[in-house]
Amino acid sequence: MDFVELEAVEGLRWSWNSWPTSKSELIIPLTIMCTPLSQQGTDLPLLPYDPLLCTRCGAVLNPYARLDYQSRIWHCPFCSQRNPFPRSIADANLPAELFPTYTTVEYSSTSPFHPPAFVFLIDVSSSEDDLRSLKNELLLLLHHLPDSALVALITFDSMVYLHDLRFSHCSRLVLLHGESQFSSDQIRQFLNISRSHQPHIGQTQPVPKQGFLVPISEYEFSITAAIEDIHSTYKFRSGSRPPRSTGAAISAALGLLECCSVTTGSRIMVFTSGPATLGPGLVVDSDFRQTMRTHSDIFNGQVRHHFKSCSFYRQIAKRLSDASVVLDLFACSLDQVGAAELREPIERSGGFMILAESFESDQFRKCLRHLFKHDDEGFLKMNFDATIEIVTTKDVKISGALGPCVSLKKKNASVSETEIGQGGTYMWKLNTLTDRTCIAFFFQVSDDQKMQPSSAFLIQFITRYRQGNMGHRKRVTTAARRWVANHSTDIAAGFDQEAAASVMARLAILRAETCHARDVIRWLDDTLIRFTSKFGDYVPEDPSTFRLSSNFSLYPQFMFHLRRSQFIDVSNTTPDETAYFRLMLNREGVVGSLIMIQPTLFQYSFDGPPVPVLLDIRSICPDSILLFDSFFLVVIHYGSKIAQWKKLGYDKDQDHENFRKLLEAPELDAEQLVTERVPVPKMIRCDQHSSQARFLLAKLNPSVTQNSTYTDGSDIIFTDDLSLQVFLDQLQILAVQG
Repeated sequence: MDFVELEAVEGLRWSWNSWPTSKSELIIPLTIMCTPLSQQGTDLPLLPYDPLLCTRCGAVLNPYARLDYQSRIWHCPFCSQRNPFPRSIADANLPAELFPTYTTVEYSSTSPFHPPAFVFLIDVSSSEDDLRSLKNELLLLLHHLPDSALVALITFDSMVYLHDLRFSHCSRLVLLHGESQFSSDQIRQFLNISRSHQPHIGQTQPVPKQGFLVPISEYEFSITAAIEDIHSTYKFRSGSRPPRSTGAAISAALGLLECCSVTTGSRIMVFTSGPATLGPGLVVDSDFRQTMRTHSDIFNGQVRHHFKSCSFYRQIAKRLSDASVVLDLFACSLDQVGAAELREPIERSGGFMILAESFESDQFRKCLRHLFKHDDEGFLKMNFDATIEIVTTKDVKISGALGPCVSLKKKNASVSETEIGQGGTYMWKLNTLTDRTCIAFFFQVSDDQKMQPSSAFLIQFITRYRQGNMGHRKRVTTAARRWVANHSTDIAAGFDQEAAASVMARLAILRAETCHARDVIRWLDDTLIRFTSKFGDYVPEDPSTFRLSSNFSLYPQFMFHLRRSQFIDVSNTTPDETAYFRLMLNREGVVGSLIMIQPTLFQYSFDGPPVPVLLDIRSICPDSILLFDSFFLVVIHYGSKIAQWKKLGYDKDQDHENFRKLLEAPELDAEQLVTERVPVPKMIRCDQHSSQARFLLAKLNPSVTQNSTYTDGSDIIFTDDLSLQVFLDQLQILAVQG
């Protein structure tokens, strides 16, 4: 079974593609990794009318529906309800959603136009050089915004400054104290914004007359002037951090959008270069004698502000979700900025996060420009205000979801009492989503139903969202699979070990929020032992007989790399980095997740085209080049001989054309990786035995260490970690004991 081809058709990856007829100890939960807006080429039909819904369960008409041509009735395959068909149908006149090949269709409908709104939150405690680069990017960005877009500008240091953009010849600011938290009513009162009247049906909500959130078509000159007029307010004081009221600024920006009734299609974009040092969301005191919090400090409860700040941002996350506003963080600093505290509102709102070194970096520029790309019609490639609804046949229960979504707490008979992640519902909200956004949905087999092996069950995903032009879209994917007997060989044949690894990674992250890393690793190990004990072939108590079929053989290797990854082992990362890594894993699809868990490694040599090699220390050779991709990092590693030939300038000698081409090949491939991926990975070029080679060595299997008796001349990794072979040997011993 080709799971990648199935995903190309459905936008779905199932951990198990055949489900047992009753609750069975599969160890790994029944999960579907769903990419709602998966790119499906030109085959996706766009239907210019509203879908037909079942009057009982709300399912959309689909290819699995049974038709009665005489009575003009369609039978819902989910609940067997008889529904009227409003127009004539015949074998030769079927609507697109009934074609067997169109299990995914998209409906388009006209709607009142809501212009998108962007609130730029700029940290003026940043250095003048950083601000100059940021201002240049924002001024360039203004030319890519639609004419109808609304723009607001807020700057902050120890105070929060709301810019009145109606005036181009002089600056008019409203100052708010950085120690405060602001509601929409307070902002309305401070800015003297009148309440807008409720619109009539079919009309858009009018934006109240004010100068703080204005259309770019009318005020482009004053917006440009206001951005150009921004300057750093920080005056260096020895032993003191710059004053920043990041939390107060975010609450003021959200209050402005709420009181102007501009929410759907809105983004609050925070540009900062340091941690909040005062007000709500405080990360660290301004005194440099107080160090930034570490993972150990947070876990042991020895950090002063973390939990209070997280509580504040949890409230912000709720307000963002209620208002359908997206929060983005562009943090450009060599130090931490408080991304760990900000993670929840960013993740829940589906916002973008990037940690870069400065606003001058290519990484920041490329990410910001990618976010504001246009489609063929000139509209922004942004989608807003989405919901995902799941309809299932009565034999399937919905347990929950993990990803950038929020439970709407809507229950029906399909919702399980057992909750995983965002559970207790059949509908979730996403403030924004892209064609890469992936949600993991968890299911259970119903206890109340008796299913027959070989009978089918259905799951339908209904995604409603607004495009960049604010037009309504509804994408419907209907997937069918078959029940099998509890001990059927079809269960093993339908196991997708790549999807399962992605699912376990999200579950491990969920557990890591409340457990120590060693407890998460112990849970992963226990789960793997039970899993291999159930699905392995062996003679009890004889490890030498242990075998896993090809459908399971890579899964232990994925778990080996997961338990060593930066998602679980946080000893060498800051809380900000960990928050960033986990946020990205929780929204990436199976392919991207797998690269994060088990990076790819390609070897370039004179022997032929590049070949994939094992993620192992033995893959390092003096006369070859390695291209390493861990999703966040792309490393080009030159073997010692290659590095020496480079220093001697052989690549500039016409007699060594092959060497020049060898050096170019990984550069071209790495550039392709960097171009296609968002966020843009960091590029590192290093020589064997150099200090930066540590980025590669940290991810390699330590098959040769300082304790190895035979090294065969290869490099050595100084570590006490288990190698993959020792890990697998121990796994076999423990699995056969069950």
